[in-house]
Amino acid sequence: MSTENLNKDEALDKMKSMVKDIQTCMFVTDFGNKPLSAVPMTTKEVDKEGNIWFFSRLDSDHNGDIAKDNDVQLLYSDTSDMEFISIYGKASIETNEGVLKEFYHKMDDAWFDGVDDPNLTAIKVVPKLIFGITNRTNL
Repeated sequence: MSTENLNKDEALDKMKSMVKDIQTCMFVTDFGNKPLSAVPMTTKEVDKEGNIWFFSRLDSDHNGDIAKDNDVQLLYSDTSDMEFISIYGKASIETNEGVLKEFYHKMDDAWFDGVDDPNLTAIKVVPKLIFGITNRTNL
């Protein structure tokens, strides 16, 4: 493993690539309580600004946690390639119809009753601190 640190733009590009490749993370909320609240979440999209998007239910515990404290930690790992990334960020709950339609896919029907499901929300995570390790570089 290298100890090379990437510049901001390189780190952002690498973060986007790793998140898109790994897709599923442990999504941690409610840092003030123990045990921490951690649930597996599948990434819907990483937008051009580097924001990370997820779908969740309006009535979910993690949505409730975010409403109280929007600090989140995303933990992605791909042990087959020895790539790991931890992303600390600020989350917000989005109900904008355009956003929901943009990211909704037929496979989401397993959890929601279509894009018009009143319990469908998107979570937007704005990364603030990224730490990652790949078999070649540190972010």
